[in-house]
Amino acid sequence: MSESAPETTGGAAEAGPQLRAVGVTIDCADPECIADFWQAALGFARRVGDGRPYITLSDGGGSSRMLNHLTIQRVPEAKTAKLRAHLDLFTGDMDSEVARLVALGASVLVPAAEETAGHLGFRATVMADPEGSEFCVVSR
Repeated sequence: MSESAPETTGGAAEAGPQLRAVGVTIDCADPECIADFWQAALGFARRVGDGRPYITLSDGGGSSRMLNHLTIQRVPEAKTAKLRAHLDLFTGDMDSEVARLVALGASVLVPAAEETAGHLGFRATVMADPEGSEFCVVSR
């Protein structure tokens, strides 16, 4: 196996990623409920959609956050297993942020351990939104 960079065929690929922002989509049964939760959790505004099947929340492009928008998508099937991907929300005040999110309807699945730090010195509380989709509140 070679340790050299993969060959490219020219064009934009050689210049590296041309990404301007990242959007994430969350599947759910009740887009209105989940959009209300994430709108309050992230401080985003509703941008477009009526929940049949989408509602998109956005930071309005005025911040330097890499996450530009969050789309809530109605799907017919229920959540049946742990998600393979999740959001990490970074904060300087773990306790206050976890309490705020619980007041908005989230639940704590695994509290952060005070005496240990996880990957790269970060501590994380594993939480779930009102429909059970996992996310982490991360502090270090």
